[in-house]
Amino acid sequence: MLVANEKQLALYNHYARLPLTARPLDFLYFLFFAIHLPATVMVDLQYFYSPQFVPRFMRALLDMHIEMSRDPLVGGVDGAFGDSSHLTWFKTFLALEAIFQVPVFLLGLRALYRGSRSIYPLLMIYGASSATTTLACITTVLQTPGATSTTIVQGIASVTAQQRLVLLSSYVPFFLVPFIMAVDITLRVSKLVQKAIKQEDEEKWK
Repeated sequence: MLVANEKQLALYNHYARLPLTARPLDFLYFLFFAIHLPATVMVDLQYFYSPQFVPRFMRALLDMHIEMSRDPLVGGVDGAFGDSSHLTWFKTFLALEAIFQVPVFLLGLRALYRGSRSIYPLLMIYGASSATTTLACITTVLQTPGATSTTIVQGIASVTAQQRLVLLSSYVPFFLVPFIMAVDITLRVSKLVQKAIKQEDEEKWK
């Protein structure tokens, strides 16, 4: 049994020493976090910032996004379409993004770079949570009314066909990657649990 444990330890050490680029899915997750972190801090979380403390370039990024896409969610909580009381659920998701996801990005970047498996449970929770919340956003984008001269003049949240495609192209990847992560990491954890159970059973029969 000592030999088996040593083999498992050697395998873990070998995996941890592999460069990030030699671990394709880990590399994908690393890039995803590296892109998502600044986007979250500079755009998504502006809802919580006091306007006088928001740098001009960050405000310009948000304005450009809203003008280009008429995002009914980000633009909605920013006040681009009037009252946003109906978006309480999205504001809750933004709070979750600030409190839970940002720390996961930071911890995940470090752990993925080092090849540490101790991050697996946290990544599994993040993947399931993020995929679920983003799916709700995608559904909202799909159900947003088509833009007309009336909706635009009245400041009603509405999008053109092109704007809907732009929004979907930005939201869908942020659903797919966490979904893949949730499934992939769950399978990895399942294998580790099965190995641990097998090892425990073998020790019982000694």
